[in-house]
Amino acid sequence: MPRLALLQSKGFPSKREAFSHHETLIRDAAAQGAQIIVTQELFLTPYFCITEDPSLFDLADPIPCETTDQLGKLAGELGVVIVSSLFEQRGPGLFHNTAVVHDADGRMLGQYRKSHIPQDPGFEEKFYFTPGDTDWPVWETRFGKIGVLICWDQWYPEAARLMALGGAEILLYPTAIGWLPSEKEALGAAQHSAWETVQRGHAVANGCFLAAVNRVGTEGETEFWGQSFVANPYGELVAKASSDQEEILIHDLDLGQVEDFRRIWPFFRDRRIDAYGDLTKRWRH
Repeated sequence: MPRLALLQSKGFPSKREAFSHHETLIRDAAAQGAQIIVTQELFLTPYFCITEDPSLFDLADPIPCETTDQLGKLAGELGVVIVSSLFEQRGPGLFHNTAVVHDADGRMLGQYRKSHIPQDPGFEEKFYFTPGDTDWPVWETRFGKIGVLICWDQWYPEAARLMALGGAEILLYPTAIGWLPSEKEALGAAQHSAWETVQRGHAVANGCFLAAVNRVGTEGETEFWGQSFVANPYGELVAKASSDQEEILIHDLDLGQVEDFRRIWPFFRDRRIDAYGDLTKRWRH
């Protein structure tokens, strides 16, 4: 029964400060028995996508890099799986929003590049990130089979399904999502409800655990709403963090529930794979 830890944190002005702070959080989580530890989206930097500024591409690093080397050493030292979210420079003028997975022996198992890229006021991500081309990898870690998706990916049932069909028992979503002051009073509660509900639905539809780890604090005009959570295969919230405090959210995952659920609710058995061809079209008309 692996113990999962979600590191809900604020942003920091420098990568050095952010890494030092998160190293402390990782060590604290491991001391509490955590075996799979997950950072929020772009944990090394402020959420720079608030504006379009070419100079901010300087925040990116190639992968592997010093940070991934340090995370690997930390994972090996503590015997934990670490899932981290980084700003990757893949090549000249080519950048991705990328999650990296280190196994409990310190090996970097691979990376997932964010596939769905949003473009909204305060979330100018199409300016910075190229859509990912890593397919839908699932990693068999020491403590379970995990699939990692990133923020805007969490709205797409196709992405969750493909990870589950690859064998994922746990879906992990590093996230940076929040309210704009012009919208919060009228739409804030509905926006948060939609975000949480759609992901709980992914847990049910795929019979797996799902965990989202979000930021807290205000950056620019965006108030990140925190409320990181873990949902079980029935979509029940089994752990949830606050809306405004840094937290290490810990929950033990009984992975036996995944197989038990999938036997009782055989959604994979009853899928009409012969009838879904139109899903690869943009629109059916």
